[in-house]
Amino acid sequence: MSDHDDLLGDVFAERLAARAAALLPLGTLNADAAPEDPAAAEALGDLAARLRDTYPYNDAHYAGQMLKPPVPVAWAAYATAMLLNPNNHALDGGPATAAMEKEVVEQLADMLHVPSPRLGHLTSSGTIANLEALFVARELNPDGIVVSSAQAHYTHSRMCGVLGVEHESIPQDARGAMDLDALRARLERGGVATVVATLGTTALGALDPLPKIADLCEQHGARLHVDTAYGGFFALLADGGEPGVDADAYAALARADSVVIDPHKHGLQPYGCGCVLFADPAVGRFYAHESPYTYFTSSELHLGEISLECSRAGASAAALWTTLRALPLTRDGLGQHLSAARRAGLRLAERIAADDRAALLVDPSLDIVCALATTADDPGAAAERAFDTLAADGWHVATLRVDRAWATSIHPWLADRGGDVDHVTAIRCCLLKREHEAIAEELGDAIVAALG
Repeated sequence: MSDHDDLLGDVFAERLAARAAALLPLGTLNADAAPEDPAAAEALGDLAARLRDTYPYNDAHYAGQMLKPPVPVAWAAYATAMLLNPNNHALDGGPATAAMEKEVVEQLADMLHVPSPRLGHLTSSGTIANLEALFVARELNPDGIVVSSAQAHYTHSRMCGVLGVEHESIPQDARGAMDLDALRARLERGGVATVVATLGTTALGALDPLPKIADLCEQHGARLHVDTAYGGFFALLADGGEPGVDADAYAALARADSVVIDPHKHGLQPYGCGCVLFADPAVGRFYAHESPYTYFTSSELHLGEISLECSRAGASAAALWTTLRALPLTRDGLGQHLSAARRAGLRLAERIAADDRAALLVDPSLDIVCALATTADDPGAAAERAFDTLAADGWHVATLRVDRAWATSIHPWLADRGGDVDHVTAIRCCLLKREHEAIAEELGDAIVAALG
């Protein structure tokens, strides 16, 4: 066991063990299967014990990483489909779940304003979804450079390395979004084939200025890929209502050549469930391959014919399809979860900004809030101490190291403070659970007290 022994606690561990044991007889559809398996039951008990070394992702006091259990209907649907274990690579591997996948992909595309006709499918992760988008971009322009913001996910530079494509980073502005002047200057120098914009950066939840980025891409003939793995479902709040988000940024998704979204984040799904969408269905030609033993049961398009991955869990499609039946992609459906998360972020930010002991690193665009210590001689060290204090008090948050020069350009008072020459550390909170709304002010009080 690690230093985090018994994080879940005795009661939760006992409940987990009991539920695991109850599931065991349900794990088969065979009527003549043995109702009890002592070895399997013992193994599940051992599993429950080992899982005690896990942070309480389900608890409102956990606001560290982008982690939370799936919504119950998604878990139940996933478990139900896994009794059959369908494979959405080919129609004979999962005819029912393949149909579900096509339906949910259309719903996601509509939510994200991707025009028809379009092409898309689910993936095992946002990383793979971004890989596919960059793969298509490379096939269209093998010698072109890919650029993304300094705050973009590291996936993009890494996947460019996998694909053998040159990647460059564009500086961030004072909001943590892509700097438009820097992007314009880079595009004017030539050689850029693809611009990766982000709606919902993983560090800050920042929204790149997508309408103006789309303008620059059109002016310079660059392809536009939007990574909205984290922020995509906030499109449900981009309707002018309250709480809201930048409606213009989400409307500009209609101008993107490709878009990535992760249902296993704000879509309330189990890991792993990503999605890649293409505005031009003709890019499907880049996936063409021969597999005469696979695609023989139907003349319809098999999902494996438009995917870099082969085997993919049909259960992921079933879980998302069922969830969207229970929680439609509307403000009053799934949007209720997004509204709660957004309100939680705004309330936490307001509480932090109101106290002289702390300052917001940037104003939150979604539901990620970062706080700096304002009264300490070394704000970074104060944040590290606050992290330990909060953990001891039952609050699970995260820390974020940011470039000191960039942070000082926003908060000039940092220039007079000691600590790391190159970086400064902040407290980072990710309030993606609807339960966070109820404890936002309490969390804010705890943070400013710990920082002070």
